[in-house]
Amino acid sequence: MSGNSPARVRPNPGLPPVGEAGSASSSVPVLVSCFCAEWCSSCREYRETFRQVEQQYPDVRFLWIDIEDQPDLIGDIAVEDFPTVLIAAGAQPRFFGPLTPQPEVLARLVSVHRSRADGVAIAGHELSALVARLRAASP
Repeated sequence: MSGNSPARVRPNPGLPPVGEAGSASSSVPVLVSCFCAEWCSSCREYRETFRQVEQQYPDVRFLWIDIEDQPDLIGDIAVEDFPTVLIAAGAQPRFFGPLTPQPEVLARLVSVHRSRADGVAIAGHELSALVARLRAASP
């Protein structure tokens, strides 16, 4: 990366085809992080949706990250659309991109990624480093 410009990481759905997900949770710890900003009305509205899905998955770690309050945590990742969600299984980023605000969209993504230990990771050092920072920043 050159200069101080943020890394441009393309959204990647990382979603396997419907019907391939199992129903049981994998042993890989899943992390779901939502990147928003307090000034964003869409984010403020989405926060309750995020909490609803969090309650459905007590074995998954959910983090709400305000990109302006925690810029060092975000690092060089450019979050351009809100809400943007990162889902990681273990150290591997599996999904990164903006979501529509319906709870079933997030719930389906979480369900698929928590049930698949063999999911495909998104390539890219920046996202892997972000996952490591997020896991280290909160218990």
